[in-house]
Amino acid sequence: MSLDKFLQSLHADTSESSQPDKEIDWEDAPLSYKLYRNLPVIPLSSEVPLKLIGHESPANPDLITIGHFLWHVYGLTQLSQYPVANAIKESERPLQIYRRFIPSGGGLYPNELYIYLKTKDVPVGVYHYDAAHHRLVLLRKGNFDSYMNQALGNRYDVSASFGIVFVSVMFWKNFYKYNNFAFRLQGLDTGVLIGQLLEVTKRFGYESDVYFQFLDRAVNHLLGVSDREESVYAVIPLSMEPTIWNNNGIYGEEGISADDLCRELPVIRHEHYVRSQKIKEFPMLTKMNEASMQNSTGAFRHVRALKHVDRGIQAIYMPRVERLSYDLASICRKRYSPESDFVLNKVTQTNVAALLQETASSFSYHNDLKGPLENVSRIFLYCCLNNVEGIPDGAYRYDNSAHLLRRVLPGDHRIWLQQGMSMDNVNLFQVPLCLHVVGDKDHLKSLIGYRGYRIQQMEAGMLVHRLLLTASAVGMGGRPLLGFNPSICDEIYNLAPQGKTCLIQIPIGHYRQRPRLEGGLHS
Repeated sequence: MSLDKFLQSLHADTSESSQPDKEIDWEDAPLSYKLYRNLPVIPLSSEVPLKLIGHESPANPDLITIGHFLWHVYGLTQLSQYPVANAIKESERPLQIYRRFIPSGGGLYPNELYIYLKTKDVPVGVYHYDAAHHRLVLLRKGNFDSYMNQALGNRYDVSASFGIVFVSVMFWKNFYKYNNFAFRLQGLDTGVLIGQLLEVTKRFGYESDVYFQFLDRAVNHLLGVSDREESVYAVIPLSMEPTIWNNNGIYGEEGISADDLCRELPVIRHEHYVRSQKIKEFPMLTKMNEASMQNSTGAFRHVRALKHVDRGIQAIYMPRVERLSYDLASICRKRYSPESDFVLNKVTQTNVAALLQETASSFSYHNDLKGPLENVSRIFLYCCLNNVEGIPDGAYRYDNSAHLLRRVLPGDHRIWLQQGMSMDNVNLFQVPLCLHVVGDKDHLKSLIGYRGYRIQQMEAGMLVHRLLLTASAVGMGGRPLLGFNPSICDEIYNLAPQGKTCLIQIPIGHYRQRPRLEGGLHS
């Protein structure tokens, strides 16, 4: 299968990509966290703060604070037990899942966190965040400022940061269940994790920048990971002061190559444990990762904004509401993903205004895809609304610059949305708000090659994360769904003439929690 056809199949026919008839060996499932063996470890404080409201000034980035930071981003936070649906035998054990503050497709958490840390109370070097034991594992000791400056194309002064977070994907962790469809899930899961990292960064008062473009092999080489099983998707420097962007950085001109940079450091390979005894090949994921890599800083690009052409469309101006102020940790614990437990309750125009305004306002972030003076939008929010007080039923595009809804198609579209579902796990007739994240149909490929696909999925995941947090803050729940027919949604919103498509569907509404036992994993 060609790479273009592969990407097309991920969106056009999700059942083909995921191969639902494939037998899954649940007993040989991988762990949801990576465990290194026989390496120096540094325990982190388990006395984590249970509230995250915000610092008036940046928190001191010492070992204790870094531990708190990492736990709120990606630590194990809860243990949940659910009764097995349609259980036949009384002996069938309840489903037990270790949760984190963020959602993940199937609860599999394919990502890993690494950090290049420069603080006084630990050796300067590169560490893996061991979420299972809440500790740091030292992978490579030393100062790598110059190395990372070059890996980022001299677009950032690494010496100004106290740390750099690397977000990677371990391909097998959800390939074992979702087969090739894992490639789409991994990008979205990575975006959700980045979204959480940026929100936690704000609460600690740090400054952050997201780099989607870097020399992949050089960064993987620094961490000692094999790009045949794992690869870094995003590099995020952390600092105490706002970033001064280097306009002399390399964009579109030949400069540093990954192969040359790798020669500056010796190869390291560390033993790690994933539990699975039979790890199958995933050639399409490997091919896509290879095709997405940037081997020279000359491949770095700025990515243009996407434009909308609205003609003769009715606009509904939304009421301005105050920005929400909430305890991030509490909202993360409260966040809930309903399925059959949605209940149809009253939703007002003010509720919708707060949801959309807060989501859009909190989504702004620094990244390397735009120029220093650009305000670039590459993904957008559309929604089908029903039984919302003050807003006629219909399909809308949210215009965040004017804070209004532009009606694309009037009427109740729930029957079409329900028919487009590949599973009957959500009753959309019980849901007043069905939102869709929309992006370029060629997934930015014409601008940045195959790397554009995973960047688009990450940005979609980041927007979904903001949406779910805001829904939780206003007392509702959201359920991200990929098992839907995007062609139906594209037709409702008339996206084809604009070269756009729906990337993910998120029903949002009130809910009744299903029975479960839950306990916090903190002291």
